[in-house]
Amino acid sequence: MKVAIVHEWLVTLGGSERVLQQIIECFPQADIFTLVDYLEDRSWLHGKQVNTSFIQKLPFSRTHYRAYLPLMPLAIEQFDLSRYDLVISSSHAVAKGVLTGPDQLHISYIHSPIRYAWDLQHQYLRESGLSVGIRSVLARMLLHYIRVWDARSANSVDHLISNSRFIARRVRKIYGRDATVIYPPVDVSGLTLRTDKSDFYLTASRLVPYKRIDLLVEAFSKTPERRLIVIGDGPEMKRVKAVCGPNVQLLGYQPFEVLRDHLQRARAFVFAAEEDFGISVVEAQACGTPVIAFGKGGALESVVGFPKQHPTGVFFREQTPESILEAVKCFENNAHLFEPASCRRKAERFSSEIFKASFRAFVEMRLACFRLDLLDAEQSARTDSAGAIPELPHEASTTGS
Repeated sequence: MKVAIVHEWLVTLGGSERVLQQIIECFPQADIFTLVDYLEDRSWLHGKQVNTSFIQKLPFSRTHYRAYLPLMPLAIEQFDLSRYDLVISSSHAVAKGVLTGPDQLHISYIHSPIRYAWDLQHQYLRESGLSVGIRSVLARMLLHYIRVWDARSANSVDHLISNSRFIARRVRKIYGRDATVIYPPVDVSGLTLRTDKSDFYLTASRLVPYKRIDLLVEAFSKTPERRLIVIGDGPEMKRVKAVCGPNVQLLGYQPFEVLRDHLQRARAFVFAAEEDFGISVVEAQACGTPVIAFGKGGALESVVGFPKQHPTGVFFREQTPESILEAVKCFENNAHLFEPASCRRKAERFSSEIFKASFRAFVEMRLACFRLDLLDAEQSARTDSAGAIPELPHEASTTGS
């Protein structure tokens, strides 16, 4: 069986790339296709060659590959996958749009429908300074085109997998299709439980607008008796610094060893984004660290919120500094209820081993059903051909002796 795995782009090792890594481990014989490939750490690819699109050869594609969004639907459709029996796409933008035939099985792991083209369009336009003007008109036209293409391309996928129930609801809303939930893998084995905690709160993320790190910094800056450490870098760094008080420490980008140490020692991990799933939330719990998170999105599925039994975190209902501080006070007033062992048990439900077992089982079951359908179709064609009444020659069909 020939297998192709399709991913949007390989530039950094983020959450979707961790999923891709585990999919490759499930199907090590597969060929890999991606729009652009500038990944520096290639150890987890095990020397496999990556097939790229024509965007790889365009100017500035290393740093400005996202600017080629208008070309991405065309580029993804140019991959010739006709020789593959099974196609697996890992998609948060256009990967699921590859072209496949009726004798090929296409399974797509949906990290999310294209956020900035669908329900988050208006937020994206505001944050990008594209609310008004001719550039706004052009951006809205482009996003409309992307929505039309995105909805059409979803119809060509045989089976959809979502990374959370939250995304499954979004898939149902946008594509009108049901998706099976398989939570993304978290390297729980590489994170150890620690019960002795230090007196600081932690957040770690790329500093991009929707992560709302500025809200966390603003909230903690109002309470100088509490310490907040921020790990991460990105385009929002200047904005975050502008609201940063003396009790907030910005460490910028740090290697994973430093992040892991802080995750293990933090009093609690704070998280303000409406995330599709939120791997960092699970990583914190794997270290025995409770979570204070915005009560929407994937966090609702990975955190046991107070006042439930054996809670692993507290939710705040609004993305405001006041709501965040209210949740922090709730956590502090009930700190004795948040047991590191409970956090660890919750995190272990999202291990890489569970992901790979669930993903393999899903693909093998769908593949078996698909092969039976093909076999039935072939047998029906043979039966119809054998039982058909042969057509009489033209001469024999005329009347007369």
